[in-house]
Amino acid sequence: MAADSKKWLKFRLASLLAIFLVLFIALLSRAFQLQVLSGEQLKKMAQRQHITTLPIHSERGMIYDRNGEKLAMSVLADSVCADPSRINDPAKASRRIAAVLNLNAETVFRKISEPKSFCWLARKISPEQAAQVEAANIEGVFLIKEPKRFYPNGPLAAHLIGFSGFDAEGLEGLEKKYDAYLRGKPEKLTWARDAKGKKLFLHVERAASPRDSSANLVLTIDSRIQYLVETHLKQAVQDKGAKGGVAIVMDPKTGEILALANEKAFNPNNIRRLTPDIWRNRAIADAFDPGSTFKPFLVAAALEEKVVREADRFFCENGHYVVANRVIREANRKRHGYLSVRDILKYSSNIGSAKIAEKLGREKYYDYIRSFGFGAKTGIDLSGEAIGLLRPAKNWTRVDTAAIAFGQGISVTAIQLITAMSAIANEGVLMKPFVVRGLTDRNNQPIKMFGPETVRRVVSAQTSRRLTAMLTQVVGAEDGTGKNAHIVNVDVAGKTGTAQKFDFARGVYSSERVRTSFIGFFPSDNPQVVILVILDEPQRDKWGGVAAAPVFRNIGEQILNCFKTNIRETPVFEPPKPGSVELVAADETLLEKAAVLEENFDDDASLMPDFTGLTIREALRKAKSRSIDLQISGSGWAVKQMPAPGSALGDERLCRVVFERKD
Repeated sequence: MAADSKKWLKFRLASLLAIFLVLFIALLSRAFQLQVLSGEQLKKMAQRQHITTLPIHSERGMIYDRNGEKLAMSVLADSVCADPSRINDPAKASRRIAAVLNLNAETVFRKISEPKSFCWLARKISPEQAAQVEAANIEGVFLIKEPKRFYPNGPLAAHLIGFSGFDAEGLEGLEKKYDAYLRGKPEKLTWARDAKGKKLFLHVERAASPRDSSANLVLTIDSRIQYLVETHLKQAVQDKGAKGGVAIVMDPKTGEILALANEKAFNPNNIRRLTPDIWRNRAIADAFDPGSTFKPFLVAAALEEKVVREADRFFCENGHYVVANRVIREANRKRHGYLSVRDILKYSSNIGSAKIAEKLGREKYYDYIRSFGFGAKTGIDLSGEAIGLLRPAKNWTRVDTAAIAFGQGISVTAIQLITAMSAIANEGVLMKPFVVRGLTDRNNQPIKMFGPETVRRVVSAQTSRRLTAMLTQVVGAEDGTGKNAHIVNVDVAGKTGTAQKFDFARGVYSSERVRTSFIGFFPSDNPQVVILVILDEPQRDKWGGVAAAPVFRNIGEQILNCFKTNIRETPVFEPPKPGSVELVAADETLLEKAAVLEENFDDDASLMPDFTGLTIREALRKAKSRSIDLQISGSGWAVKQMPAPGSALGDERLCRVVFERKD
């Protein structure tokens, strides 16, 4: 019995030890799993219980003009957040918050009553509201800084630049096209609570490297030229009672767009009430019948193919030409007899152009139209470019061939038209238009640069020079249709255009609704710029030679005053020094300055302001605020003006300002 008891005791002890051993091994295994195998995961889970991370948008990159002027930037604005878990009395807090931010108290109450640790209450508020929130000192409510898009020049180049949305996403224009570069990678807002869940520590995790941050855009646009173009286009639209207008300035030798304007303009700083019809970039998105501005391309093709010479004469039927039972008439019911090819351009003869097209042949004509870039996108680095309308030559009738000869029955875009004319100015070589010179990182080091890109040779240099000489007569001759585009002491080559708009309701071209235009370049012997001006449905002066040509002249004269020698000698963009492109707190400078940007001028609006001591850009900005037409001579700083400061503003609202360099 004793022996059995001992054996049983040993067995029980052994069993107990075995059980403890198994439990110990199980415990050890669990500890190994928790500490080693799942340690990192559990650590993250623990952090999530005490640390909250919210992605926020980083500041968008800057947009500069070719000279380094800021066209778009980011400033810091305050946003209001809340941690509902720290708000003891949501009803009371919601009433206080709503009163400060002018919000609906019930909406605020619902937000701060939800069982979560974070919610937005108001985004990108004014500095005054931020000060009120801070003064209220509401438990669980706090401010954080967010980047806000700001356009320091307001409407300047708005259709080109576009705008971004509330969450820093590019919505239109270059802001949309280059959104991936401008936006960069999101940053992180992190806050932690202590063991009691009371203390809140805010921290913003910035981009780890320049590669993760936003990039800056450097444009081909010259803001000085852009301002001149917008000012004169707006004035012309008002004076002629036009529905709208488009103007483009291009360097024919490089394809760089120096200015691109649409009227009516809009302010991208305030987009709440904007519609697609307002922000639509009609210079690239709208197609139209070009009218007589299309005739130079016909003549270029005919000269290149040697089917005509400048002196060849065509009988223009005394203004009445029947083609396949359709009557073709001259503009303004003019009656021409025999005209040379040179005079067909000078007098803008529809019948003469139709006969040149017949001699050239529809197939050859079509090939040259395509070669000049019509019927296809130019490839400009902007979203929304239209193709236009060019039917295959095999579908053309005799009437079609004749109509296209003087710019009807074909649709083109403004960017196609100026690009094609630039090929004539560039000795027959077609260049691809572009508006972005390059991308730089936050440290202003180049990321990617863009330069001139040759598309193809369209006509020979000889043909280009011969056509240029004829187009110079269009402007220079006393009886030329483009005489109103003449610039003193400068040879200008150009062509007028007046195109009837198609009335779809009646199925005919309207004699009342027209689109007037002028396209040209100067100097004729060494073209620096090509300028296109289009006025849509002017109610007064419904001819390109009297409506659009003077706008061309005004823009051209002021460009010549700004650039005395060679426009390509203007400084190219030099990136600011590292560290200079930083966000500025909105409550300190820019947001406050933005509110008075256009009101910062002399007190009495009926008197001529003082421009002396200002740079050209500063003077132009001040003049724009008063709707004053500024005529500029020289460069540097303003030293003299006429009329003198304090003089009464007359109906002309014109001021001549002389600039000199102080060095």
